[in-house]
Amino acid sequence: MQEGAPVWRPFRVRTHDCLGLEAAQSRVRCTVSWRARRGCQRGMLAAQTPGQEAALLRFNEIRAEMTDYSTGRVFYGWYIVAVGVALLVITQGLMSHAFGAYVVLLRGEFGWSATLVSSAVVFTRLEDGILGPIQGWLIDRFGPRTIMRVGLVMYGVGFMLFSQLHSPLVYILTFALLSTGANLGGFIALQVAVVNWFDARRATAIALLSVGLSFAGLSSSVVIVALDHFGWRPVAFGSGLLVLAVGLPLAQLVRHRPEEFGTVPDGVRSPAAIAQAQASPTVKQVDFTPREAMRTPAFWFLSLGHATGVLVVGAATVHLVPHLTNLGYSLGRSSFVVALIPLSMLGGRVIAVAVGDWGDKRIVAAVSMVGHVVAPLLLAFAQHYLMVVGFAVILGVSWATRGPVVQAMRADYFGRASFGTIMGFSSLVIMLGSIAGPLIPAWLVDMTGSYRMDFTVIAAIAALGCLFFMLSVRPAPPVRTALVHEGQTTLT
Repeated sequence: MQEGAPVWRPFRVRTHDCLGLEAAQSRVRCTVSWRARRGCQRGMLAAQTPGQEAALLRFNEIRAEMTDYSTGRVFYGWYIVAVGVALLVITQGLMSHAFGAYVVLLRGEFGWSATLVSSAVVFTRLEDGILGPIQGWLIDRFGPRTIMRVGLVMYGVGFMLFSQLHSPLVYILTFALLSTGANLGGFIALQVAVVNWFDARRATAIALLSVGLSFAGLSSSVVIVALDHFGWRPVAFGSGLLVLAVGLPLAQLVRHRPEEFGTVPDGVRSPAAIAQAQASPTVKQVDFTPREAMRTPAFWFLSLGHATGVLVVGAATVHLVPHLTNLGYSLGRSSFVVALIPLSMLGGRVIAVAVGDWGDKRIVAAVSMVGHVVAPLLLAFAQHYLMVVGFAVILGVSWATRGPVVQAMRADYFGRASFGTIMGFSSLVIMLGSIAGPLIPAWLVDMTGSYRMDFTVIAAIAALGCLFFMLSVRPAPPVRTALVHEGQTTLT
């Protein structure tokens, strides 16, 4: 750092009752508050070690990268990401990840069969696929904030009604309301918002948003403890109140497009770009219609690759504990492996942030599917507990890396304008993987009596996913867009 160069101070120092600059090389003693003393120490960082200088420079670089110079503040898209993390914890952690505990309590109180209780899960997966195109169109048409508010109201009210159920019919109906509300108020709407607010940093933003899914998995342990101490009815009713009291205000902060704020995707990245952004505030890009997207091979290869990944995850997570029990492991050791998957996913998010926007996303997705091949094979032929732990780590990392990168690829290929609708149509294909994942191992284990063949077949299907992603080449622009770019006025 050059002598006399200004140093940005992250804290405002309210008093300067500190020792002089000549004492910076000794222990700094301040009689002011901790916050002020911390500010003084950071302010004198330039007079300290080269390592501290480098850290300060990197801190300032990160702050500059997050700044929208059209407003002089942190780019609002990053606030949407932060809000999205909290909303995912609410929409996924309260029921989806804690559903197994509800199953045990419901069966214990009502004596219902496992088939009846599990039928709700099958319904939700069918619903995700069938309603996907409609949900995507609604989000594109009315914006994610409006749809999320409707969904969160349904989710909160659904919890309250769920807490009062006494019959199988009411159980199915209230669970359908919960599932629909969580879908409308959750991940897809947030992804549409993030995709519209980011371009060059899109994979990074989606990866950070997906951290909410990992936190949801970890927060489910709190829900399970509450269920054990207070019972499922009070916890369900309290969850509904939490959704309405916290989720709805957070949803108000979500915005559809940066153009509504007078800025551009990723924000204005430098002061010199302000004039250019004001002259041309809309970023020119190729936006496919849903019909045009579905005519491309890339749409189908991406959807099939995504479906195979979901199939592997569904098979592994549903049948993990039964397989480990058959291998002779206790429920305690099995639960550790289950908890290790969301913890490992945090590492996968870091990888997605590091390489998602800087490497070839197609290669990153294919390599992630290699992890989906290796993990089931480790589980199928596990001879030692470390192999089981390796399965959990590899599956969690590869799963968390694949998800954000694939969604970023879909947005890069087909544009922002109809992303929600295109994602909705993709969900029809992805639904096949989410349904087949739990069913294929169940069918094979009934035939063979062992999970070894099951997870070997799952690994072979995952290998197809590698091929699908490698074949997912960026499509050529649609004909009508190409003619407009050439300056012609006739659309075909």
